[in-house]
Amino acid sequence: MKVAFAGGGTGGHVYPALSVAAALGRAVAAPEPLDLLYLGVRGKADGDLVQREGIAYRAISAGPLRVGSVTGSARGGLRLLRGVAEASRILREFRPDLLFATGGYGSVGAGLAARLLRLPLLLFLPDVEAGLAVRLLGRFAGRIAVSVPPALASVPSAKGVVTGYPVRPAFFEAERAAARARLGLHAALPTLLVSGASSGAASLNRAVAAFAPDFLRVGQLLHLSGAADEGWLQAERERLPDQLRERYHLYAYLHDDMAQALAAADLAVMRAGASTLGELPAARLPAVLVPGEYEGWDQSPNARYLEGEGAAVMLPQSRLGELQPVVMGLLGDGGRREAMKEALGRLAQPEAAARLAALVCELAGRPQAASVRGAA
Repeated sequence: MKVAFAGGGTGGHVYPALSVAAALGRAVAAPEPLDLLYLGVRGKADGDLVQREGIAYRAISAGPLRVGSVTGSARGGLRLLRGVAEASRILREFRPDLLFATGGYGSVGAGLAARLLRLPLLLFLPDVEAGLAVRLLGRFAGRIAVSVPPALASVPSAKGVVTGYPVRPAFFEAERAAARARLGLHAALPTLLVSGASSGAASLNRAVAAFAPDFLRVGQLLHLSGAADEGWLQAERERLPDQLRERYHLYAYLHDDMAQALAAADLAVMRAGASTLGELPAARLPAVLVPGEYEGWDQSPNARYLEGEGAAVMLPQSRLGELQPVVMGLLGDGGRREAMKEALGRLAQPEAAARLAALVCELAGRPQAASVRGAA
């Protein structure tokens, strides 16, 4: 079986595809060979993430379509047209049985090319609400898988199916003590994980840097800053007294050890990208979610959903100055965090990747291994 994947520009669109690719290795019935290809966004980090998993990678042109200027929209449209042409050539050459698209602007060109070539399309909506890419491609998809039940309202009812957000098994399996030892963290100190996702978050980093000296007197900080802010944050870290500096663990990003980072923490401060819908429940990690705000959309629906389920606290960007008291209040309230953990456990979907792999096999008309036939 040959499967092509498309999506990208952010880790929240790449990582679900990688999780499903791994599940396909278990789902495809032997001796059926499995050949995978990922079509990502030229100029983004997609290629590095994909090739680390041993999956063939081809880059195509893509750019945001929803921007604040006529010039920007026109530029995005031209990139899309080039992407459709490039993806059409690649897909004709590869001849996949199906295209699995994970949303985002990086998937649109490949999705339209699949339509032109009459290839089956499985579309995945990782967020609570559909963005422009999913709305554009939804009319051509055979099925549209969604992470959480409220997302069904954003897609055609006849095509939607709830699968959960697929995450690597490590997020369910990582243990706190071993994770802290692996990351060089103190075994008992209260631990705050801060992550602005794969691209970082400048305003979030500034807010955390402002209260880090106070927090480090009572706890330890695991800060994933993104590459753009790593330099000045490292300089701030160097100014701290030795004892506090040793408690400040700064990384641009963690790839292989992200599951361990979540397992090691008592509380997270994060943006509210799609991955929070899968990774936080898998790790049962309470979080303060500060939704990112972008051109024409934001991450608030994801944060509101988790807050509404009792699994997280939403803090709008406009109230970022309240981050320190919110964090300290939650770290000092073990009962509330325990209730959030229980809510997260109810939201966890450990079979999500297997369900999506089963859908891939179904739409491609290929047999599945007997052990996973019931996953869908």
